[in-house]
Amino acid sequence: MPGKRLRSQDWFGRDRPDYYHFARRAALRSEGFGGEIFDGRPVIGICNSWSELNNCNLHLRTVAEAVKRGVWSAGGLPLEFPTISLGEMFMRPTTMLYRNLMAMDVEESIRANPIDGVVLLCGCDKTTPAQLMGCASADLPAIVVPGGPMLSGQWRERRLGSGTDGRKLFDLFRTGQLSEEELQEIEGGLARSAGHCTVMGTASTMTSLAEALGMTLTGCANVPAPDSRRLVFAENSGRRIVEMVNEDLRPSQIMTRKAFENAMAVDMAIGGSTNAVVHLLAIAGRLNIGLRLDEFDAVSRRVPYLANVKPSGEFLMEDFFAAGGLPAVMREILQYLHGDAITVTGKTVRENVADAPCYDRTVIRPLDSPLHREGGTIILRGNLAPDGAVLKQTAASPDLLQHRGPAYVFENYEQMRQQIERDDLPVTKDSVLVMKSCGPQGAPGFPEWGHIPMPRVLLGQGVKDMVRISDARMSGTSFGTVVLHVAPESAVGGPLALVRTGDFVDLNAASRTLTLAVNEDELERRRAAFVRPPLKHERGYGRLFLEHVTQANLGCDFDFLRAL
Repeated sequence: MPGKRLRSQDWFGRDRPDYYHFARRAALRSEGFGGEIFDGRPVIGICNSWSELNNCNLHLRTVAEAVKRGVWSAGGLPLEFPTISLGEMFMRPTTMLYRNLMAMDVEESIRANPIDGVVLLCGCDKTTPAQLMGCASADLPAIVVPGGPMLSGQWRERRLGSGTDGRKLFDLFRTGQLSEEELQEIEGGLARSAGHCTVMGTASTMTSLAEALGMTLTGCANVPAPDSRRLVFAENSGRRIVEMVNEDLRPSQIMTRKAFENAMAVDMAIGGSTNAVVHLLAIAGRLNIGLRLDEFDAVSRRVPYLANVKPSGEFLMEDFFAAGGLPAVMREILQYLHGDAITVTGKTVRENVADAPCYDRTVIRPLDSPLHREGGTIILRGNLAPDGAVLKQTAASPDLLQHRGPAYVFENYEQMRQQIERDDLPVTKDSVLVMKSCGPQGAPGFPEWGHIPMPRVLLGQGVKDMVRISDARMSGTSFGTVVLHVAPESAVGGPLALVRTGDFVDLNAASRTLTLAVNEDELERRRAAFVRPPLKHERGYGRLFLEHVTQANLGCDFDFLRAL
């Protein structure tokens, strides 16, 4: 829509003889710009989540410079601004406590400033959904440029996936099979560059889903962080956002219901992180799209798992990118996608991926020869999870997907940490570990505590997996037969709060059920005796979070930020 009045002209326009327009132009010229920048060119904000407290996003300053080149060449004015950054490895108790805060920061920074469009620089687990939530609410033209996965780790002859292989090797250290010196060697080679985890963890999942939603240039999501092609995509994104401003192409026109249905299908095909469920629900809630938990399961039953990438598969994100990356997967499952959905390219999904090649069928399997006939994540329901729970079936042990066993209960995370190393912990391979008080309100913040470590006593016996259940999340790099996001959570009186050690629990993935084998009269007696724990924050953002966060099945966003 060339020639239309730009939003930024309400701050800087020379067509209005107003003191504040004059003063704002003077203020911007103090940064060394000439007067020609006010000739009606679009102002493009570059929303940068760079931070030295976030190794995943450490290189985004360089990415921002490439974006600027693209904006300038297309006739725009790039202005970079920071927001808070959420470093998954460093923040306590969890970055999830602050995802909504970052989303608010992004939204208000976009809305309050004199910009016509925005380029979102992200990568680490929560920075991507937070930026998508914020730009969905602000609804100015926006394009996402992820930072990309780090280089594959290396230890001696082994290629390592950060997170996934780190956990496996640390368990060897716990049981005396690796020395302190060997562990230090691994520590030095596990994460060899900036960029997010090089497995299909939450970060790689969410940047891939940003592309599936139509919010990145085609092929942008999976380019490794140190790869020069990352900067080419950044520069091209800078050019494209100027065009999007002229076309007035906004997130609400791209992230439609069709786009979310596409994202769910892609999530199942790539064996994405269980956290994608929570984040997609939250982003959809910002756009008044009534996405429901059971829709994920319906899609999972249709769309098979194809991407042979850890933690569910064998390979790493570098291999996935070299094999053709997300466009190759989307072409493979095109029959399950809304091919007519529009994207930031200005073209449809079908136009973007119809000719996408696949170079390695061991990494990206054909549709008629999947790794698993269903998708990566399934939704469970039953008297233990009336509002749902999630399980990554492709990362679970097949022999445990139908299991009945006695519960061993940890009342909270701290108790679990105190007991898990005990050599006399009274558990067997058939036990079901249950952990409470780890949900949005109970922890608080819904941390990644759900990958309960295997008890050392069982590791010593050669047991590598067991059923574990909690109202927590787990890292997308994790693996095992782990049931998560049990809703309602225990801290608000959900059925998980009523489980006692010795109760039998039934998991049946095929029938999608999670059941506590205790009669209703006994459960009612326990329910009557339940006392809700006190709030863990009395002031500030923590108190705001506790008073307004929704449950896992609604995306854990704030109730006042969901679209009205």
